[in-house]
Amino acid sequence: MLKAYAWLTFCVMVWGSNFVFGKILVQHFSPTLLTTLRLLFIALLLLCLSLNKKQFKRVNTRDFFALAILGVIGVFINQWSFFMGLQTADSTTSALILATTPILTGFLAAIFLKEKFTIRMLAGSVIALIGIYLVITKGSFTSLHFEKGLLWIVITMITFAIMIIMTRHFSSRIDPLTITLYSNIIGFVISIPFAFTLDNPLRMSTSLPDWAFLIGTAIVVHGIATLIWNQNIRYVDASKASILSNLEPFVAMIMGLIILFKPITITEILGSLIIVGGVLLSAYTKVSKI
Repeated sequence: MLKAYAWLTFCVMVWGSNFVFGKILVQHFSPTLLTTLRLLFIALLLLCLSLNKKQFKRVNTRDFFALAILGVIGVFINQWSFFMGLQTADSTTSALILATTPILTGFLAAIFLKEKFTIRMLAGSVIALIGIYLVITKGSFTSLHFEKGLLWIVITMITFAIMIIMTRHFSSRIDPLTITLYSNIIGFVISIPFAFTLDNPLRMSTSLPDWAFLIGTAIVVHGIATLIWNQNIRYVDASKASILSNLEPFVAMIMGLIILFKPITITEILGSLIIVGGVLLSAYTKVSKI
């Protein structure tokens, strides 16, 4: 159990860095094309892994259509809305919006997976939301600064919660590599026609470093990290695993300082500490039940 949480925390740290990576990439590639290209390299990586390990498995018709829904909602729309949002939204604030995922996931898990949504989990989520609100309002509780791009990030949050629920449900009968492989291939195929119709203008960098950065982050962030997540979430309740996403704003804030030279304000530090406090409160529940 502790090993599973350690790996899930690693994934969250990688995904937290992706807010800064995505902010850089959308300056050189249009969002839908960027989504398609990243899914292409992710799918190629996963296909090579499955063939190398001789773990490419066929699924029945029912599971295929279920994985198709996961590929459209949890992969394509999730990544596309993410890059759409990062065109204008601040990376740290975007991470804070996604930190609300545990609340929605908890309710969905209670409805569809019959998981318990405990008082302590609720309290941890409320504390984290206070930290989120503090940062978004920049310490001024009378005015809420909400960029247009954050509406797309809200969609990312919703689709991420759905992805967690569906992956947790499928993991009881389908192995993680098969789930990740099928959903990403389907997400890639679905994205192809949209890459040339939704982006106006269509932007694509011709710089080799930009392409190397795109491929590298695609493989690590959405390939390897997602596979590790899917391998370990089978040992953890979906609602509890999603609470770890509250750590993403802290990671995004630190990476923004290191890579984008984005200064960290006192309000952001205080808000992040409150968010981490909410995570620790929820984590205490997990440890006590092991």
